[in-house]
Amino acid sequence: QFGYVKVRFRGLAKNTAQLVTLFALSNLWMARRHLLTTAGKVHL
Repeated sequence: QFGYVKVRFRGLAKNTAQLVTLFALSNLWMARRHLLTTAGKVHL
């Protein structure tokens, strides 16, 4: 039973890391689009 809990915890930690990476990449992508639109307005 202890081994099962250990493996399950490791899987949860991996899923959390994947979610954090996914949100970080999406935030960077949204910020990039926002920066590009504001830069376009400044140039116009």
